[in-house]
Amino acid sequence: MNKGQFIEKMVEKSELTVKDAEKAYKAFTETVIEALKNGEKVQLVGFGTFDIGERSAREGRNPQTGESITIAASKSPKFKAGKAFKDAINS
Repeated sequence: MNKGQFIEKMVEKSELTVKDAEKAYKAFTETVIEALKNGEKVQLVGFGTFDIGERSAREGRNPQTGESITIAASKSPKFKAGKAFKDAINS
């Protein structure tokens, strides 16, 4: 399912207009991104938790040349599904 299909489903289930569903989708994604940038965790009970994982700098190899390179430290978003979400998928 892509973004357009997701918004269509939101319209069907919520009686929102397409424009309002797009605004809601944009507001949700922007809010999650801002919270994670600020070091906050976003916990939606019954759905899951968005969090940030940190990777330390490490040594790597260029696969073409075999040359040793340094991979910079970075942050990456993580999502952990909640119990109710897992149960709904597995039922």
